[in-house]
Amino acid sequence: MTDHDEVLPLSTDAPPPVVEVPRGRVWAWALWDWATQPFNSVIITFVFTALYLTSDAFIDPAIAALGEDDPAYKAAIDNLTSGLGWGITAAGVLVALLAPVLGQRADASGKRKAWLGAMTLILVACVAGLFFVEAAPQYFWLGVALIAVGSIVGEIAGVNYNAMIVQVSTPRTMGRVSGLGWGLGYMGGIVALVIVVLLDAFSWFGMDTSNGMAYRLIAVGCAVWTLAFAWPLFAFVPESKASIREPVGLIEGYKVLFGDLKTLWHSARSTLWFLLSSAVYRDGLAGIFTFGAVIAAVSFSFSDSEVMIFGIAANLIAGISTFIAGRLDDRVGPRRVILVALGVVVLAGVTIVVLHTSGTMVFWVCGLLLSAMVGPAQSASRSLLARVAPAGHESEIFGLYATTGRAASFMAPAMWSLSIALFGATIWGTLGVVAVVLAGMIMLLFVRTPADRPTTA
Repeated sequence: MTDHDEVLPLSTDAPPPVVEVPRGRVWAWALWDWATQPFNSVIITFVFTALYLTSDAFIDPAIAALGEDDPAYKAAIDNLTSGLGWGITAAGVLVALLAPVLGQRADASGKRKAWLGAMTLILVACVAGLFFVEAAPQYFWLGVALIAVGSIVGEIAGVNYNAMIVQVSTPRTMGRVSGLGWGLGYMGGIVALVIVVLLDAFSWFGMDTSNGMAYRLIAVGCAVWTLAFAWPLFAFVPESKASIREPVGLIEGYKVLFGDLKTLWHSARSTLWFLLSSAVYRDGLAGIFTFGAVIAAVSFSFSDSEVMIFGIAANLIAGISTFIAGRLDDRVGPRRVILVALGVVVLAGVTIVVLHTSGTMVFWVCGLLLSAMVGPAQSASRSLLARVAPAGHESEIFGLYATTGRAASFMAPAMWSLSIALFGATIWGTLGVVAVVLAGMIMLLFVRTPADRPTTA
């Protein structure tokens, strides 16, 4: 056994310096999660794509007239869901190519907030642009393109947002601050979905909702929401300091990235292996929320209101389970929490596919169980990384954590679309996403941790 294979010491064994961070600055940072969550929960997961973009409004009217039970109708809808998957896959590939080097440039130039602001504005423009996606087949790819570009800039924005946590926390408060952002994100998704449900319950107060107008206005509302709640970060959180590295070009940036990974391979291989394994299973977890509502609507015939109610329940349960898992993390260690959560995800996902002809109760039970596991797995992953990160290199490692996660963001949508293409129905896409989670789980089994001990208080 070589030295670099040994278990790394806890980064928290060295007492961190005491630094006070204004509470208002912390809340301003965390509000960005609240501000951008509707893009994920309302646009991508539960409303716009699931109920509108993959509906029969975007297939040939002659085929739509055949009815839901006709094979041609089902095939046309499956083509829409597959096309959406390929669009998100393309976005993931571009994120993999751009996010690491753009993150380096932001760090080197000391312009994390500037990059975050630019990407946030482009995200707002993409979401607002969905207003022009009318209910006709020729507008389908416009919708996919806007969502794909929004996904790209949203992921790149997230890299800089996550890196800014070191500007609003100390080593002893990073978990709490991170949890505040996660929690506000879940709550923002709940509030946004409740607003949509109420508008639907009151029939949009008599407004003409033909030609997809209800969904198009929802998109505009999400864009306004992001602008309204993202601005505190840019007003109250200071810009980052430039790193000791000089900004480099695109090609040189990849050389720097590979150099960092090579260093980790020789000096902290356990950390590198965790970065790779977490990148895989986190992408699978993201796929659950991305395609969950599509499965509910297409494979289990949930009504619009049922999908939105399920979305509210899923976000609520995810938030509650994350808080509970945080306590378990301290008692049994984060690695065990992650492995249990991923194991439940795999079993619940397979059950959904095997029993999908048994009725909607299967999806309600297993779908909410899936949702309950996503938050704990993500939260515990952050805690575990803090334990295997080499002392003095925490910020660099957390940056790689963000960029490796983005680099793998094409896997779940690719497996989703490939599974549908191979087996011919949307429900089979579930197995593609579950396969990604399982692969990451198996990789995690080879990660060695410092006795899986909790961090010091």
